[in-house]
Amino acid sequence: MENSTVTTTVTAVVLPGKVEPDGLQVTRRGLAAPAAGQVVLGMEATGVSFAEQQMRRGKYFDQPPFPFVPGYDVVGTVTATGPGVDTALIGRRFAAVTKVGAWASALLVDAADLVAVPDGVTPAAAETVVVNGLTAWQLLHRSAEVRSGATIVVLGANGGVGSTLVQLARHAGITVIGTAAPRHHAALLEQGVRPVDYRDPEMYRRIRELAPDGVDAVFDHVGGAGVVESWRLLRRGGTLVSYGTASTKDVDGNSQLPVLKLFPRLLMWNLLPNGKSARFYNLWAGQRRRDAFRSRLREDLTQVLRLLADGVLTPQIAAEFPLSEASSALALAESRTVAGKVVIVPDARHS
Repeated sequence: MENSTVTTTVTAVVLPGKVEPDGLQVTRRGLAAPAAGQVVLGMEATGVSFAEQQMRRGKYFDQPPFPFVPGYDVVGTVTATGPGVDTALIGRRFAAVTKVGAWASALLVDAADLVAVPDGVTPAAAETVVVNGLTAWQLLHRSAEVRSGATIVVLGANGGVGSTLVQLARHAGITVIGTAAPRHHAALLEQGVRPVDYRDPEMYRRIRELAPDGVDAVFDHVGGAGVVESWRLLRRGGTLVSYGTASTKDVDGNSQLPVLKLFPRLLMWNLLPNGKSARFYNLWAGQRRRDAFRSRLREDLTQVLRLLADGVLTPQIAAEFPLSEASSALALAESRTVAGKVVIVPDARHS
């Protein structure tokens, strides 16, 4: 099966341009044989990330030109290997972060980007923590280096990244104040989180009441004007980690502008003599040193998948849709009515 030049036919979902979710196109296309260092990965689970919601608006920071196949991450089984790749990988399950291309029944992936999925972890469960778990782990343990006994604020504590960040933080002995809509507060309280209503105009004052001496870290995916308030919550020596600009997601215009506006502000804050630091987290940072980037990603995602296998992390699957109904999956994810990850799985029958 490996090293052949025969192309297989796959089902793939194409984002043709700036469209509503129902504008996605389900296509059949050829998949080239794997080149040196590549494998064919049969998709068992992929999902809807915030990235795809931005990409369909043409607002993701460095998305490829239209048309393209979206799909930020994937869990699947290797079905073929290219030259120079160990054929023992065939039949084994792996996760990979792809940025694009995963909304397909099979895809080409560099073998160096594969991260083994532990036995006993289902594809859909693993999918919930690939991009979200990796991001949450790196935010907590690499960007902010939060220690046990610290207090942190997680904006959007019920979201994909936020809910995983909460679980990782609680496991590490960290106190969490989390913002969310009131309907999520009971679930947050059960996890030992101190919830605050994100729609409360006095939200930042409420947080200050819960942590009058300031907090050790704030994780802010919202950006915009509120980032100043997030900065003010920090105690001396605390860290603000900004990892998105969700506040501008529905605003038309240059996708890079909100991020570029944020950088000088974060840089300026870092120069202030108060021991506080501000960082912008980007999962793809450090890619120029490819080997180091891959090694760090593999190490961190392996830790997260192990915590999932051990039951420390609870997979939160909002819904599962077959690949051919990706537009419905995207619409549901954007409706803000679900908790957890909207997962896309293969259609029951594809050749």
